[in-house]
Amino acid sequence: MNATDRTPADLLRSALAADPARPLVTFYDDATGERVELSVATFANWVAKTANLLQDEASAQPGDRLALLLPAHWQTAVWLLACSSVGVVADVAGDPAHADFVVAGPGQFDAGLASHGDRYALSLAPLGRRFPAPPAGYTDYAVAVPSHGDRFTPYTPVDPEAPALIVAGAEYTGAEVVDRARADAPSLDLTGPGSRLLSALPYDTWEGLSAGLFSPLAVGGSVVLCRHLAQLGEDALAKRVESERVTSVRR
Repeated sequence: MNATDRTPADLLRSALAADPARPLVTFYDDATGERVELSVATFANWVAKTANLLQDEASAQPGDRLALLLPAHWQTAVWLLACSSVGVVADVAGDPAHADFVVAGPGQFDAGLASHGDRYALSLAPLGRRFPAPPAGYTDYAVAVPSHGDRFTPYTPVDPEAPALIVAGAEYTGAEVVDRARADAPSLDLTGPGSRLLSALPYDTWEGLSAGLFSPLAVGGSVVLCRHLAQLGEDALAKRVESERVTSVRR
């Protein structure tokens, strides 16, 4: 990727310019049998729509805080990059009472009501299905996001040295996320384009976020993100590693 990239959103723009058709995030849920593969272009489209939702519908401003109450999931990755695009601080598993916005999945809807800002609910059902009726106090993300634009331009340029991410009590600027992701790459056996890391780590630690999104993105690689991997036997895992051309595994 470009040495001048200073935010996660910069990394995504460089990936889009380099090879939009290559896989970026492949997601498995071994509790449901779901498999979703997103190319760089498809992932970037979701990020742009979500960033436009944040900026135009929720009126988010750089420095606002968003409590991200979601597991490791392809839609969580989308929200992380959308926050970076707008300059919103993504507070992973953060306290909704101290957040300007909440994005929540099943099991977290009651907790998210502590925020008085806009709240978006995700079903996390296969294919990003909408709710039959959204949880009380929430907007259904799957209903709200499709109408937003496929390209995103921030009203205010994002400062790489401003806070961008909070996880496990630690705060990182956009530049620190990029620098740490690049520094982690060798220990994750990510050697550059073509590297493909299978991660079953949760997103509630830096290690999980780095392996499950940021480091593969930083080196031009890709991630096979697995939820409920413990339900998959070792033989089936070996077949997945082979079929997905995985070069490194973290679980």
